[in-house]
Amino acid sequence: MQKPIKNLVLNHTAFLTKLLRAKGSCPYRKAESPSGEAVRKLNNESFQSEDPLNEEFETVAILNSISGNIHYVSCGMLDGAALPVRRGGFVCSGEESNNGFLDEVMKKYGRGVPLCEKDVMGRLKEVFNEDFSHRKPFITREIMKYREKHPKTSTCNFRVFYNKHMLDMDDLATLEGQNWLNDQIINMYGELIMDAVPEKVHFFNSFFHRQLVTKGYNGVKRWTKKVDLFKKTLLLIPIHLEVHWSLITVNIPNRIISFYDSQGIHFKFCVENIRKYLLTEAKEKNRPEFLQGWQTAVTKCIPQQKNDSDCGVFVLQYCKCLALDQPFQFSQEDMPRVRKRIYKELCERQLID
Repeated sequence: MQKPIKNLVLNHTAFLTKLLRAKGSCPYRKAESPSGEAVRKLNNESFQSEDPLNEEFETVAILNSISGNIHYVSCGMLDGAALPVRRGGFVCSGEESNNGFLDEVMKKYGRGVPLCEKDVMGRLKEVFNEDFSHRKPFITREIMKYREKHPKTSTCNFRVFYNKHMLDMDDLATLEGQNWLNDQIINMYGELIMDAVPEKVHFFNSFFHRQLVTKGYNGVKRWTKKVDLFKKTLLLIPIHLEVHWSLITVNIPNRIISFYDSQGIHFKFCVENIRKYLLTEAKEKNRPEFLQGWQTAVTKCIPQQKNDSDCGVFVLQYCKCLALDQPFQFSQEDMPRVRKRIYKELCERQLID
């Protein structure tokens, strides 16, 4: 019998051996990845290990197998079954990393930023029809190791395209931690919202108000060349004043201009700029019914930020809820989760409920 190589931990391989036997693998040959059905047949024996180290090894193996990416080679032998080598917390075939699901996430999102334990456990449950909540510490550790192994520089060419928008990793990185969101994130996400309900909503580019202030109506006149604002129900206008994001909305049927701010600030001049713009637009588009009756309002009792970095995230969440007629059921504590969700939505180019 061939002796196991040095870094093969035989005490942790019983689970993998059973999986390989279930698939009828042969020594000295690459075997197929075990199917979910094969794993489920071994539920009682394999998923209820009393050895924490064995549980960890099994969890790593399962994580790698859920995308069918794990390979088994004759680098070690146990009762005639080919076994993988465990190296640095991962299961590898030779020098190749086979972190199936995590590799899939990296390819789709550029980085592991939007990945959370819930996603991994959901995927495991979907494939194996098994509850892995008791493995959460191991899953968390594997995700952390994977992120450390795949730094930002390894995905520097990652791009997301949508209509005329393009996001690179520097743009997406503004959704990490407590970074400030930039115009590119705000504008692409706003367009996703608008395209989700195109008959109802029009989203103005974040540069609109800046251009209106510096060049007046003529500077933005062509921005609505292909759209009749007065046929919409809701206008969303993000306002960026140096280091802070706010939101102005316009309820066209009720002629109400509202101001939303996650720090309770009210920039009256911004609201007045939009009111004057609407009057001029109504005149230019020959819509006399919209030349009067406009009201302004400051929206109070809305979710507020408790730091100096999440104003942009709050603005996007306000926009999404208003456009989709959803209640404001979020708070500062939800911002890490909301940032991850926005990251996913941008990469997938569609809103997630």
